[in-house]
Amino acid sequence: MHLVINGDPHDLPGPLSVSALLAHLAIDPRRVAVEVNEMVIKKARYDETRVEPDDRVEIVNFVGGG
Repeated sequence: MHLVINGDPHDLPGPLSVSALLAHLAIDPRRVAVEVNEMVIKKARYDETRVEPDDRVEIVNFVGGG
């Protein structure tokens, strides 16, 4: 399955849930926000939301500071 993640093309097995995609990429879901095709996905829906071929995914890391 072909996806665009943060502007870069990726070929992954699929379809995958957002949770499975984050696990595949070794990303901690507690520290990111995810958008699929310009729609923000709530963390509570990561398991049920599927990414499909040619979807555009943005994964944004939270950064703390002071």
